[in-house]
Parts: sequence; C-alpha cells; structure tokens
Amino acid sequence: MDYAPAPEARSEADAWLGARDFSKALFIAGDWRAGIDGKSFDTSDPSTGKLLAKVSDASAADIETAVAAARKALPKWSAASGYERAKVLYAIGRAMQRHQRLFAVLESLDNGKPIRESRDIDVPLAIRHFIHHAGWAQSLDREFPGRKPAGVVGQIIPWNFPLLMLAWKIAPALATGCTVVLKPAEFTPLTAILFAEICERAGVPKGVVNIVQGGPEAGVAIVNHPGIDKIAFTGSSEVGKIIRKATAGSGKKLSLELGGKSAFIVFEDADLDSAVEGLVDGIWFNQGQVCCAGSRLLVQESVAEAFIAKVKTRMSRLRVGSPLDKNTDIGPLVDKTQLDRVRRLVEEGARQGAVCWQPDQDVPSSGYYHLPTLATGVAPANILAQEEVFGPVLATMSFRNTEEAVELANNTRYGLAASVWSENVNLALHVAPQLKAGVVWINGTNMFDAACGFGGYRESGFGREGGREGLEEYLAPGEPHGPVIKPSTAPKQAARDTSENQAIDRTAKLFIAGKQVRPDGNYSLPILTSKGKLAGEVGLGSRKDIRDAVSAARACKAWPEATAYNRAQVLYYLAENLSGRTEEFATRI
Repeated sequence: MDYAPAPEARSEADAWLGARDFSKALFIAGDWRAGIDGKSFDTSDPSTGKLLAKVSDASAADIETAVAAARKALPKWSAASGYERAKVLYAIGRAMQRHQRLFAVLESLDNGKPIRESRDIDVPLAIRHFIHHAGWAQSLDREFPGRKPAGVVGQIIPWNFPLLMLAWKIAPALATGCTVVLKPAEFTPLTAILFAEICERAGVPKGVVNIVQGGPEAGVAIVNHPGIDKIAFTGSSEVGKIIRKATAGSGKKLSLELGGKSAFIVFEDADLDSAVEGLVDGIWFNQGQVCCAGSRLLVQESVAEAFIAKVKTRMSRLRVGSPLDKNTDIGPLVDKTQLDRVRRLVEEGARQGAVCWQPDQDVPSSGYYHLPTLATGVAPANILAQEEVFGPVLATMSFRNTEEAVELANNTRYGLAASVWSENVNLALHVAPQLKAGVVWINGTNMFDAACGFGGYRESGFGREGGREGLEEYLAPGEPHGPVIKPSTAPKQAARDTSENQAIDRTAKLFIAGKQVRPDGNYSLPILTSKGKLAGEVGLGSRKDIRDAVSAARACKAWPEATAYNRAQVLYYLAENLSGRTEEFATRI
C-alpha cells in the first residue's frame, strides 16, 4: 500500500495573493506604502519556481521613515500600562488563530516546508508566543522592577521559519514597551505582510510595528541607523559577525541567534527505534534548514551498524514531494542558490572521504528538491562535520566511550543545541552539562515553547529568545535610585607614581596558570597616561602566550568541580582585596 495524494487547498491563499497590491507592501506608521525608490523583488514558489508576487523593496530612505515612525510612537507605547499592551498582544494572537490556515498555506507556498509542519508546528507556536507574552506584559513591573523598554528595536529574521521568527522577535518587544522595525528575508515576505494586516485589525497603534521588506541594503540601514537602540538578528554566523562589528561601540543592545552544527548522540543503551524517529525530526524537519538541526550523528560503536541500518530503512520511507501534500515529509529547499550550495558541500564531503548514501527514489521534475542524504565514514575534520550545510544532510561518526562522545560533540566552533539519547537518565544527565551547547535535549529534539529561553554561544551567537531570558533582551536599566555617584577626579593618595621619574621600575607581567610570566616574544607595550606620558610598560602577549593561557584554562579541573560555597569564598576574597585597594585601582584607571 502507498499513500494517495492529499493536497491542501490553496484557493484562499491564491485569492489573498490576487487581491493584494504588493507594490505597496511596506507597512510603515500604520500605512501601506511603495518603496521610495520604486524598486521591487520577486518571491517564488520553491516547489515549482513560479512567481508568487513582486514585492516592494525597501531602501535606506524607507528605513529612515520607518525608524522615525517607531521613534515617534515609542513614548506613548512604552508609557502604556501592562494591561493595555497585553490587550493588543492577546488580540494579535486571537486574530492569528482566526487566520491560521491561511498563514500555514502561505508559509508552505513561500518557504517550501511541508504543510504538516507549518500547520501543526510553526503557526500554533507563533500564536502561543503572542498569547504567552500578553501575560508577561502585565507582570513586568513586578518581575522586572526598575527596568524600562530598550527603545526602538531593529529586527532582521531569516527565511527558514518566517512567521515563527517574527513572533519570537515582535512578541517580547511589544510586551516590554519597545517599538519595532522588522525586515523579513527577501525569499519569504508573504506571512510578514499578512501579519501586518493582522496588526491593523488588532488595534496596534500606528508606528509601533513597522514591517519593511527588502534585501541587504535595508538590513545594513537598520543595523547602522543611530535611531535604533537594539538589534535582534537571526541568521548566518558570517552575517552575525558583521553585525557585531558594526554595532561595537555604538551603545546598541545586541542579540544574535546564529548557525549551528548540533550533535545527536546515541548511546548503546538507547531505545534505537525512538532515537531513529527523533533523528528524522532532528535533521529532516524543514528539509534540514534549521539552525539547531541534529546534523552530526554520534552513535556508540557497539550499536552503530544496527542503528545505521535502521536509519537507512527509515530514510527510504521518507516521502519527497509537494509541500502542500499532507503526506509529504520533505519539500523543496527555499531557492536554487541554497540547493546549489547543499550539492556543492555534499560533493566536497565525498571528495574528502565521506560515503554519501541516498534512498532510491525520484524527486519532482520541477522545484529545488534534494534527497535526504546520509554521510558515513566522516572524519572529524570533514567539511560535512564542520560546516553548517543547512540542508537534508546527516554526517555520521562513531565513538567508543562517554569521554570520546563529549569530545567529538564539542569539536565544533558552534554551540547552539545538542540531543542525548540514553535509557540511563544518570548517564544522560552526566553528559548534558559537559556539552558546549545553549540547549540540550534528552531523549527528544526540537522541543520549543514560548516559556523556555532558546539560544547559543560561541559562533552560534548570544542572547535568548523566549521565556524570561528573552524578555531581558528588550529591557534596559531604569533610572538609578538616589544620587548619582561620580568617580573621584582627585584621589587622596596615588598608590603608584606614574611620573617619568618614579623611583622603582616595575615590570608588569602576564598572568598564566596562576603565575606571573614574561611574554614568550620578549616584547613590551607602552601604556600612556591621559596626558600622553609613559605610565609603564606591560608584556606584549604572542600566539604562544595565548596558547599557553588557553591550555591552562582547559586543564583546570578544580574550579568547575568546586562547590558553590568554595567559589563564593574565592569571590568574596577577591572583593575584599579590591575594596582594600580601591584608591590604587582608581588611580590606575
């Protein structure tokens, strides 16, 4: 027996597309506008390549207008009571519920993800974020006393979860009293436009939410605009680095949710059949176009052969086809450029020694489809084990013991998520804290909720989305209580003579592995006073000094294993000594 086609009706989505004027798709200050430059870009159905709409393209001048609108709306919105903001958030959530099937179909048309995923996961979770944060809006004064909104927020979201990423960004911003300028990805603007229509109906004050479709020019304008107080970005690590550099020293708050190369660890005592189903969800959900996709399978050597056989059997039953077919497991990739990139990485991985296996099945003749791919014999340095493929490609390695599993899992520059599978909860809870990942799931994967913060570190970014932690990203310190303490400009007694004729010559060394050491290169760096005079010289660290310092930090086992009480004792001792040398530190500063 085989599954017959079960297509989702697209008539309502086609009617919406036909009725809307996409030449005026910029939502600024509560009005629909064309781009000032009159430019537009195409958005297409990745399952067929056919044009869906020509959408107005925002320029830097449009971003200027949107930021001005958000800045104008900020005082009144931030001064609104939590109850007033909660009413708006709740109204948005309920309006999205009334149109959730239209959201789901548009998402699948524009992005290519199977309708089951957009209908049952993306849209309900997006709605949940708005309703959840309606509750937070009324609790802010109690839970975050003395805090204030961060201000005008510039938000840039990716194409892999267009509506869900919009909800992750806009819901906490509105709950905390911020105003928003959001740029969707140019591949997937449709659900953001429908969301802007929802904002009109839900009573969002003009200028509080501004949605501007556009390409790199619009993104750069948002990041660099001096009228924006916070940047929230989800996307590639490469772009994240550019944004971090651009905002450094600007005073803007910044949160980055970037790429990942998440480990999916299967121990020999795991329920292998459950782990296979978890793996399908971990790597082939949304065609593998997921930042936290479990794209590195680490399986214990004793069960590796049996587990790989089960994985291949399951892969052969995955259905590749139209995203609007309810029986489809894997739809097309978002665009031909993404398909070409995945193919190129798979070819390079095979050239580097990986054995790439695909099930024997056909793909549709049109569209940007890629068969699910299993790479075995993957070396830790193989490109498929190190680079984020962002496609339906799974790199597999084996391990002998727990220590090797942890070392392989942490052998990546990313740090977003990981998944551990074992029937021994003690083993799972022993491994999880050792994994350098922002989120670790046990016997599960891709488990999200609006009440739980999500995010990573290393090259996977910083900051959190969702939950209490996510709200922190949109809040700033309030006015200080009591008189402002000004630093002393004339300390009573200089602890160190910084003049050129000081009596004792002091050599400031490097501090590595608990010892003061001279720099390996024997170079020094002059330190000048605010008046340009020589205050002293310090050792100039080299690559070897950095390597020694990192080795010392890596070798330190006593500190992470110390009790909280012992760590508190050390911190108290440091504070006590700093207090006793306040004047000396003030003078040096």
